[in-house]
Amino acid sequence: MIEAKEIVRGLECSRFGRKAYTFETIDSTNNCARTLAECDAPEGALVFAEEQTAGKGRSGRTWVARPGENLTFSIVLRPAFPPEQINLFPLGVAVAVAEGIHRSTGLTVECKWPNDLMLAGRKCAGILMESALAGNGFAYIILGIGINVNQREFPEALRERATSLALHAGHDLDRTGILQGVLGSLERAYDTYTASGFQGVLPAWLARAQMIGARVAVDMQGSIVNGTVTGISPEGGLQLHTATGDLTLFAGDVTIVTMDPYAPRN
Repeated sequence: MIEAKEIVRGLECSRFGRKAYTFETIDSTNNCARTLAECDAPEGALVFAEEQTAGKGRSGRTWVARPGENLTFSIVLRPAFPPEQINLFPLGVAVAVAEGIHRSTGLTVECKWPNDLMLAGRKCAGILMESALAGNGFAYIILGIGINVNQREFPEALRERATSLALHAGHDLDRTGILQGVLGSLERAYDTYTASGFQGVLPAWLARAQMIGARVAVDMQGSIVNGTVTGISPEGGLQLHTATGDLTLFAGDVTIVTMDPYAPRN
């Protein structure tokens, strides 16, 4: 098990991960982090668990990860940026996580809207945000992250859609080092967003995305929208060209149907 003292030792952060709570088993790191946030935990407080019995994915799904092989953690944030910028934030988080993984492993991870990270077309990491408002801003944001690190076998239902860093590196990887690298990258990105806004988020995200020009199916809570991805809006929405016109979506689960090899890459 990764211990709190291992995370803090050698951590290149001033806040993220400096206060760390680690568990063998917990229901959900997001649930624990939310309780800590409501009890005035400092920004950057980290909850890490080897196993979650009720780990959260998007749209109420369960995040399943084998104990001792992956990284599942949540961070308490108390952002100063306005709520109207929230749709850009997960894109910036995705880029930061991808950069942290690259620095730690040399692997180049792709971004997939709205909050997935991919290797060779399969998901290797996911992001889940939960927030609470206070007045005209945020009381807190809970940033939950799951990274498949050393897992090599997946349930049958996920085998065609999931992968891990180790499967692409060809060997087991140092989970603590990856966690520290991701935390460092996240803190630097977060401080940049807080100080100067999100101007650089879209170019950085697009540079790591391969879905522009792809034919996709977007599940909007049971309603399927089919179209071709034409870009990302300045507000962080997915821009689609469909048979009935152009749309901008701000939520939904995306399945890539076909890639256009001649689509322009950013």
